[in-house]
Amino acid sequence: MLWTPGAAASTPGGAGNPAESAGHGRGRGDAADRRPEFRGMWLATVANRDWPSKPGLTAEQQQAELVAYLDKAAAARLNAVIFQVRPTADALWPSPYEPWSQYLTGVQGRDPGWDPLDFAVREAHARDLELHAWFNPYRVANHTDPAKLVPTHPARLHSDWVLPYGGKLYYNPGLPEVRAFVLDAIMDAVRRYPVDGVHFDDYFYPYPVAGQVFDDDAAYEEYGDGFPDRASWRRDNIDQLVRELGERVRSTRRTARFGVSPFGVWRNQATDPTGSDTRAGVQTYDDLYADTRKWVREEWLDYVVPQVYWNIGFAAADYAKLVPWWARTVDGTRVHLYIGEALYKAGDPAQPAPWQNPKELSRHLTFDAGYRQVRGNVYFSAKEVATDRTGAMARVVADHYPSRVRPPR
Repeated sequence: MLWTPGAAASTPGGAGNPAESAGHGRGRGDAADRRPEFRGMWLATVANRDWPSKPGLTAEQQQAELVAYLDKAAAARLNAVIFQVRPTADALWPSPYEPWSQYLTGVQGRDPGWDPLDFAVREAHARDLELHAWFNPYRVANHTDPAKLVPTHPARLHSDWVLPYGGKLYYNPGLPEVRAFVLDAIMDAVRRYPVDGVHFDDYFYPYPVAGQVFDDDAAYEEYGDGFPDRASWRRDNIDQLVRELGERVRSTRRTARFGVSPFGVWRNQATDPTGSDTRAGVQTYDDLYADTRKWVREEWLDYVVPQVYWNIGFAAADYAKLVPWWARTVDGTRVHLYIGEALYKAGDPAQPAPWQNPKELSRHLTFDAGYRQVRGNVYFSAKEVATDRTGAMARVVADHYPSRVRPPR
């Protein structure tokens, strides 16, 4: 999720002229404000990105911080929070499959004395916010030393499931027993808590690291028969995870919806004529082995939130070209399209000039209004919603969220 899209999309080009209005499609006047619309924020827990602010706080302090974020979401007239509950093969609930997250107490496996997922669901619902539980499927640790994991960690009990890559440990997506375990670990939360959604972000096979190899030779040799190449086999591994999770979520909790927030570029047009008019350095189909377009067309998802983390006019990956591509992709399906927004870039001096203008994000929503397929926006992330250093979020609220609305269903 905290990928650096500018690097993936190549070097910044001319900023172009941000569109103040798309001039067609639905508007955002009084009638539009009554239309159901997804207004979400991601609440990240990995590395204490948003919450808790640091490990080792008391239960009361952690609860107070969490409530403050939920209050901020409600005050910004949002209606959904995407809460990261499995950041690194761990849990923010008492899971029988995986240890308590170290980001709570500072020690993996240590009981924090309360149940954050239960608390978050109840407090979100009390504020008329949906709570979508966000899981990372394959990341085991942000280091490569299995000895640092709690002794009972599944990655230590099944060391053959794990591969080091790029300074991190990952479960091997090519092993059927890994897929079965990951699904069971996720579904434990879905069965036990009245979550409104189940959510993946953009991490499937890891982002490429120059000079390093994801060494799944043994798994490919054992399970790769019948596939034309390793890439096709890898994509099938992820396809199976996504399809099976969607089926299990729907059969277990009828009211919960399953969504994925992929990196914004499926494939460049130069690679595939059906791809987007972009020149991104990363393509999810080819580099993460995630065929996100297929998942939408097959309706394995209930919603998709592409991370369109670039400004209008960005040469390598233009917001104004990617949103129409995604609108065409969902057209004719029952999959809802929400656009992931890079609120964290607003006012960041390292970002291109358009991000220094607090109007940039509001212009995104004005542009989106021209596409009936766009049914909402999600902001990365909670810390920036709360601090809003340039007033970009406040402008979005003033320009586009005159009152609260229900999420679409």
